[in-house]
Amino acid sequence: MIQLKSLDITKLAVDAIVNAANSSLLGGGGVDGAIHRAAGPELADECRKLNGCKVGEVKVTKAYRLPAKFVFHTVGPVWRSGTFNEAQQLKSCYERSMELAKRNNIKSIAFPAISCGRYCYPYDQAARIAVSSVIGMFKSSGLDLVIFAIVEPAIYAAYEAIIFEHKNTNPSANKDLLI
Repeated sequence: MIQLKSLDITKLAVDAIVNAANSSLLGGGGVDGAIHRAAGPELADECRKLNGCKVGEVKVTKAYRLPAKFVFHTVGPVWRSGTFNEAQQLKSCYERSMELAKRNNIKSIAFPAISCGRYCYPYDQAARIAVSSVIGMFKSSGLDLVIFAIVEPAIYAAYEAIIFEHKNTNPSANKDLLI
């Protein structure tokens, strides 16, 4: 099942949450800062040992004080007009997270809106990439549940529109999409 929820990703008791991290992996603003604050200082200690992360890649840590078991840290692209391979880089964040979930027998995962905050990715384009990437890999991923945890109303509306579009395009193929 793929769900869109307006809730705080740090409160989810899923196998893994995805952190929209910066390349240092040492915390920052937005979702990244919230995850680091909720997880406690042990998360930053473990992240220091990972030597950062490149755009489009994913690294995993324990979740410490979070109700999730793991944190998947991925670095989304900064929006620079769409002509610098941003779409492929953002797609890679979702696809590599889904692949990592499969390799680690993860059954439930939650994603934030990667690159939509300080990285200024246009909401509708980011939502289309996120939803399409997850739908494209869901059946083969071994996952039972994917949650898009989106708190910001404008970003939530963009995700909701893309999900409705997918449901209306092929309702029988997208019966796993719930809002």
